[in-house]
Amino acid sequence: MPGLNVVLLAPEIAGNTGNIIRLCANTGSRLHLIEPITFQLDDARLRRAGLDYHEYADVHVHQSLSACLDSLGQPRVFAFSARATRSFAEPHYTSGDAFLFGPESSGLPDDVVARFTDDRLVTIPMRPQTRSLNLSNAVAVAVYEGLRQLDYPLT
Repeated sequence: MPGLNVVLLAPEIAGNTGNIIRLCANTGSRLHLIEPITFQLDDARLRRAGLDYHEYADVHVHQSLSACLDSLGQPRVFAFSARATRSFAEPHYTSGDAFLFGPESSGLPDDVVARFTDDRLVTIPMRPQTRSLNLSNAVAVAVYEGLRQLDYPLT
């Protein structure tokens, strides 16, 4: 399937997910939410952040990461982690790639990070004394780098 896939493992903040829904609607990226999800998908904060973009977004909910990846036909997955050493700008992204992000409070769990080789474990460079970007900001940075590499296929 063309385009990019955004995968959120156990998202915790409705407003972030709403912002990501809006981003995906505007970029043609598909959003995959992996349970558990700590809010209702009809949560007012989710709707407020996503505004009226829900109808334009392709959002899927999966019971597990494995089920999600199976449904996508086992795409190339790039796991975003503050613990990685490779910049997210180094890989050459292709249509159909998936960008995996962990929960806001903890990032990707160690057992998930351990599944990825160094070439598929990436980070968004930041100043060393800071912890992380807001999830919706990190997803936006990643998606737009992928789109830039794909020459912005937004039609």
